[in-house]
This record gives sequence, structure tokens and C-alpha cells, in this order.
Amino acid sequence: MLRIHFTGNDLAGVRMAAQPDVLWETILSFHRLRDRRGSVVYGEWRSEARIRLGGETRLLAALVPSRGYFPDFLTPPQGILGLDEGLDAVRATPPGRLRTELALIGAARSGRPVVPSALRALAEGGAGMLGRLLTALRGYHRAAVEPYWSHIQARVEADRARRGRALLDGGADELLASLPPMLRWRSPVLEADYPVDRDVHLAGRGLLLQPSYFCRGTPVVLRDPELPPVLVYPITHCEAPTVRAPGLPSLAKLVGHTRSAVLNAIGDGGTTSELARRAGVSLASASQHAGVLREAGLVATLRHGNAVLHTLTPLGAALLGGNGAQGPVQAPAYERAAYARNGPVTS
Repeated sequence: MLRIHFTGNDLAGVRMAAQPDVLWETILSFHRLRDRRGSVVYGEWRSEARIRLGGETRLLAALVPSRGYFPDFLTPPQGILGLDEGLDAVRATPPGRLRTELALIGAARSGRPVVPSALRALAEGGAGMLGRLLTALRGYHRAAVEPYWSHIQARVEADRARRGRALLDGGADELLASLPPMLRWRSPVLEADYPVDRDVHLAGRGLLLQPSYFCRGTPVVLRDPELPPVLVYPITHCEAPTVRAPGLPSLAKLVGHTRSAVLNAIGDGGTTSELARRAGVSLASASQHAGVLREAGLVATLRHGNAVLHTLTPLGAALLGGNGAQGPVQAPAYERAAYARNGPVTS
């Protein structure tokens, strides 16, 4: 049983992760790769990922056991920012922490805090061995996670929208009560089924809730109580992950090529002029399409100084993320030609 103890300050500090964490998804997917359960959701993904990997997982297998403890340094908070930032944080792990956490793998296996022989070179701090680890993580992510990232993002965003509604309706109490069934909110304690008996005292630090596509069955917390508290929990699955071709064919059929290009151009936010430049359309066209998207509930628009700032709503992000867009999307040629004739738009 896992028990997470909250104070009033902790409830005020509960927050949702803004997006899936690339390193949590990478490490947890490696668990799913070796797990025969969940074949409906993960079966086809396992087959496809294994073909891409070609069996090159020995270092990761030594570092991430099929069950139980794996080192906290593999999932630094920077993983929420992207793979490069996350791997940079792994590279910066202090040598003392590296040795301590690798020894915990041995303790979990044999009861003795001894670094397993396959990981001794890594524990000794060799730059070459750490480089091998980073290469292995990047290669595994490219084969097993990256092709499905749009689907993962869409599913996590849908879960965030559900939790966000609970938070708006009833505050942190309602948010914690809305979590999946293996998590039970009995104020002031959040309980969960867990492989071991564990109590986590937040002590006023709050809690980051991180929904995860590849988390299964039970939530996951960091072992080190001094690290910022995070609870990784499984989202509800309704379909298997799929690899989609680049571009926006499905979205374009729904809202039109130009409007889908404008929606994609919003990204993390942008003014009307920025949307016009990114999508390759005129300022008037970008403004008109942004207005239609706003009326449909896909875009939120706020005035920012002398400019108008557009951002995606959860519905817009889920629609765009679930469509499998990869890279910038442009409007049809006739729109781009008109933009070219009018010249760049500035404001």
C-alpha cells in the first residue's frame, strides 16, 4: 500500500503536469515491452518496437529491472521539457548519487547494497559508459516511443482535460477523488495499491500529478524522499497506440486545409501576425480562421498589449495531438502564393 500524506499547504500545491514526460514514458514503456499483460493496448506496439530495436537493450535491461526499483536519476524533472533536456539532466547526475542509486538495484535483487557487475563501469563514473547510457536511451526512445508520441500526447491531454474539469468543479479534493480507481482519496491521505508498503509525507511541498500512457496497474513515485514529489499514474486506455503518417489529412478533412494549418501554427501560442507567418497565409485569412476556431472552442484568444494572443484549448490540443502532426504544416499553395504577393506581415 502506498500512502501519500497531505497538509493544507500540500492540497494548495497540487498541480497537473503540462504534458507527458518523455523520460517517464521511455522508462515505463521499457517495462511494458517485457510485460506480457495488456496485450489489447500494448501487443501490436510491442511487436513493432521489438522489430525496430533489434534486441539492443542489454544496458537498459541491467539498469531497469522488469519489476521493482529503477534509479530515480533516469527520470529527472527536466524530462517534461523534452528528450534533449531530460538527457542533459541525466548526464549531469552527481557521481555520488549515481553510485548510491545503482547500488539500490543490487539491494533490491539480493538484499545487499552492491552495484551489479553489469553496471560497475557506469557507477565508477566513466564518461564513455555514461555516454553509452545516453545513446541507449535515445535509441530506445526513437524506436519505441517517438513514433507514437502524437497518440501519447493526445491521450495524456484528454486525461488532463478531465482532471482540469474536476479541479474547476471542486478544487483539489475533487481532483484527487477523480484519479483512476487504484488511487483512493481519503482526506488527508491518498492511498494506492503498491508493490511495497510505503508512506510519503509531502510536508508542504505539494504534489505534481503526472499522467502516463505507459504506466500500468499501479502508480509510481520516486524512491528518494528528498526529491520533489511526483505521482505518475496510468491514464485510461481506449485504443492501442498507432503510427500516423506526417501531415494533417484527417484534420484537414474536418476543418479544411487552411484552417488546420492555422490551428497547427498556434503551437504554444502566437499573435495573429505570427500565425500568418507560420501558416503562410495573409493576416486577414489568419484572423478569420482563428475566429472560426475560437467559436468552435478549439482556440482561446486574449489581448496581450497591442496584440491578440491565440492559444490552444485542451480540446484543440487534443484534436491536433491526436492527428499525428509532425513538423510545420502549411496552407494550400494558392493561400501561400497570395501571402507571397502581399509580402511579410508585421505588427
